[in-house]
Amino acid sequence: MKKVTKSVIAAAVLAATSASAMAEVSMNVGATTNYIWRGVTQTSDNAAMSGGMDYAHDSGFYAGAWLSSLNGSTGSALGAEFDYYAGYAGSAAGVDYDVNLTAITYPQIEDANFTELGASVTYSYFTLGLNSTIASDVVDVNGQADAFVEGDLYTYLSASIPMANDYSVGLTFGSYSFDQDGVGGGDLNYTHYQLSVTKSAGDFGEVTMAYDATDMDDDPTTAYLEDSARFSVSLTKSF
Repeated sequence: MKKVTKSVIAAAVLAATSASAMAEVSMNVGATTNYIWRGVTQTSDNAAMSGGMDYAHDSGFYAGAWLSSLNGSTGSALGAEFDYYAGYAGSAAGVDYDVNLTAITYPQIEDANFTELGASVTYSYFTLGLNSTIASDVVDVNGQADAFVEGDLYTYLSASIPMANDYSVGLTFGSYSFDQDGVGGGDLNYTHYQLSVTKSAGDFGEVTMAYDATDMDDDPTTAYLEDSARFSVSLTKSF
């Protein structure tokens, strides 16, 4: 299996941050009652804490890193998720675009890291995007459907609509297409939906209430498949 090592992403981050003129560095912290990623809980319905740092250059290049706690089904700690990324964002003819490379890593979990190439376009309130897994440390088991390996594709359409009194409403429809769906009878592909309401909390940041659901079928052989709706509340602060 072809792999892209962490050093490739690190080199991209270093290249994006080598020029300091006309640049901005920001940080963020967050807390959530349930860390949900693409419709699936990453904390077995437990709370999580997160934090990150971002660098943005006026040229459009940016880079950053983000860290979140993880939990198991009994609430026990599973370590952390550490993501780092670099990309380029700009605008043309009223359309915003973004191309990026992201390494999603789990320092305490063996053979779980993977790397995605992402692209998105935004017009008005709407964003259309895709993320393709281009490298993975996940062990490819012959005859078994494995998720988060090379060739997996996630596509989404989202909208963020500003409302009165510092509220905004978010809508997302996403579809995950796994390269090994159907292998050995495995049913991996799924779609998910999210409705969220965000309110500015002034100096305290932003509070988001979200409802997530998927069309997954229960499959006891695949731990990440969970077909149930979830509510979560999150607080994020950037500075």
